Amino acid sequence: MPRTVTVAYLFPGQGSQFVGMGQGLFERFPDEVAAADVVLGYSIRRLCLDDPDQQLNQTAWTQPALFVVNALMYLDHIRRTGNRPSCTAGHSLGEYSALFAAGVFDFVTGVRLVRKRGELTARARGGGMAAVMGLTADRLRRVLQDTGLSRVELANMNSPEQVVITGPADDIARAESELLARGVRRYVRLPVSAAFHSSAMSGAAEQFGAFLDDFVVSNPRIPVISNVLAAPYPDGQVKALMVKQITSSVRWEETMLYLLRQPGMQMEELGPGRVLTGLLDRIRQASVQS
Repeated sequence: MPRTVTVAYLFPGQGSQFVGMGQGLFERFPDEVAAADVVLGYSIRRLCLDDPDQQLNQTAWTQPALFVVNALMYLDHIRRTGNRPSCTAGHSLGEYSALFAAGVFDFVTGVRLVRKRGELTARARGGGMAAVMGLTADRLRRVLQDTGLSRVELANMNSPEQVVITGPADDIARAESELLARGVRRYVRLPVSAAFHSSAMSGAAEQFGAFLDDFVVSNPRIPVISNVLAAPYPDGQVKALMVKQITSSVRWEETMLYLLRQPGMQMEELGPGRVLTGLLDRIRQASVQS
């Protein structure tokens, strides 16, 4: 990396949302909230705090809501502390917050991008996902091949023994008994209707790439650790990696190990919940024991 990293801000993705998130933030950033409402065509404050139509857990609404809350938490943190990050990272949708914090695009552009990303990925159907606990990613890949589940892909490598798989809904259903019989400690199907972060999202990725053509984005002002690479975004590759991220695995464990190798590294989660903090604790503990 081109500089000594001292603090990395981490931004959570889909699954961290809850009704009431962003409480106290919206009134502190009236201009940003008003701008988001114009782009989205609805009240982001009402969605996040009240969710009267039970939309917050639906992908097309979840993604903009999380981006806005993550971004406002970041802006509020900077306003209160003055502590700007040396680098950033975000889990899946959270990577857009990391890119915003690194100056790749402004707040309104970020809202426009995640709105389109949410709309496109929400259209996908026929897939499923499940969290698998108890096997490493390499072992899980071998088991999937050995059991004829070759259409199942690894969506998120979250920690040494937590991997999210993705693929056709019938294969995700069949995988449960196969994996539990081969040493998986826990298998949890996720409440989604599509195979996110898999080759099944190639159509959405292609359409998102065409949408991105109309935008100008900057190279990151500070390193942003890419989900696709588990390494910093190279200059000139922002758009290509934003598109590729839709079909690629989220290499979160490798991302955290990369940051842990940096001298003097501190990491702080900014967003609703503490999911990433919990994953980091497990990754750190496993790295010390190995």
